[in-house]
Amino acid sequence: MRRDRVHWVYWSVCAGFALMLAVVTTIQEHRVWGGCAAVGYGAAALLTRRAPRSWSRTGAIAALVGAVGVPLAVLMVLGAAQPEVGVVEHSAGLLLGSGSPYAAHPLRVDDFNPYLPGMAIFGLPHVLLGGTPLGDARFWLAGAFLVTMALAVRHGAAGRGPVAAGRTRRPNTVLLLVGFPAVALPLTVGGVDLPVIGLMCLALALAGRGGSGTAAGLAMGAAAALKWTAWPLLPVGLALVAVTAGRRAAARAGLVALGVAGLVVVPVALVNPRAFTEHVVLFPLGAAGVTSPATSPLPGYLLATYVPGGRAVAVAALVTTAVAMAVSLVVRPPRTVVATADRLALGLGLAMCLMPATRFGYLVYPLLLTAWFRQDRTTPVTGSAHTTAPRRADGGAGPHPGAGAHGRRTSESRAA
Repeated sequence: MRRDRVHWVYWSVCAGFALMLAVVTTIQEHRVWGGCAAVGYGAAALLTRRAPRSWSRTGAIAALVGAVGVPLAVLMVLGAAQPEVGVVEHSAGLLLGSGSPYAAHPLRVDDFNPYLPGMAIFGLPHVLLGGTPLGDARFWLAGAFLVTMALAVRHGAAGRGPVAAGRTRRPNTVLLLVGFPAVALPLTVGGVDLPVIGLMCLALALAGRGGSGTAAGLAMGAAAALKWTAWPLLPVGLALVAVTAGRRAAARAGLVALGVAGLVVVPVALVNPRAFTEHVVLFPLGAAGVTSPATSPLPGYLLATYVPGGRAVAVAALVTTAVAMAVSLVVRPPRTVVATADRLALGLGLAMCLMPATRFGYLVYPLLLTAWFRQDRTTPVTGSAHTTAPRRADGGAGPHPGAGAHGRRTSESRAA
């Protein structure tokens, strides 16, 4: 396909998807988003098609207005949001009132809070500000995602050296990604996964810089305090820190990550251990006696629903996948940020497919991890003696003959 057609075709495909969603969905929030986004994407396609260059910033802005700004305003007027928003806001009220964001006796699906205690932070503005626009958890979920992704851009550039640090990531790719339906839809209706993904991207960008590992550990711990889906980040991210900064830095990052997550999760879990287990462990596995709304027909759900003993098979497959990923990190650790993001995306993608209670929306994790770091394929890890100095015959570390910038990029691109 000719380069000057790529972007308008991209927006045209997005418009087609949004229109199809508006027609077939039974969810009010998705129907509102689909109708508004179809117009925005369509306008973006027309503006980009008529632009003198292959890239049209005006077209991208039209897409963002139509896919995020307008539907968000409409949903705010209607007082409509995904159930997850209500769960987060309600959990914040419980946290302030009882010390635990988990209802002691959940009866309905909406009574369950499958998120780790850190997620309740995004509901605190609603408790403090009430039903005002600034009290809507969606603003804080979206804001956390955008801020963490902006920090990932900044620190990722700093990790590539002084030349790359002076450049910003190409604005067209950033706008294309934020305007993508898998991002724009949850930004509008209240997706709780986006801040988790933002922190994961930030953690990988920090891990790729090298350094002491403390900053990467803080980002990993913050992500791990929000949702179980962030926990696979820890072994993968620590493997990258070990490559960029050495084992001591990786150990420090691991201790920081576990410390941050532990400080958030453990005290809350001890307030009511039974409720914590029921909400955060049993409910996501579909074993809480209540039918989970996560019923997308992926392999894990199909096994658990239609095959006798299928739930145990799905859980066993999950464990096997986790062990295989751990072995791969030892046998062949990733040596670039891109390779690390790919490894994490692979593990999460397999996990999302094998979970007994799952939904297609979870696939936004591997999608964004893969796409985001591929915007700059030359993003290497920070060169250090741990990766660029081969062993001499006497066992010592000597200078690498290709330790210059060119040699470092070449070796790392092979590893990717």
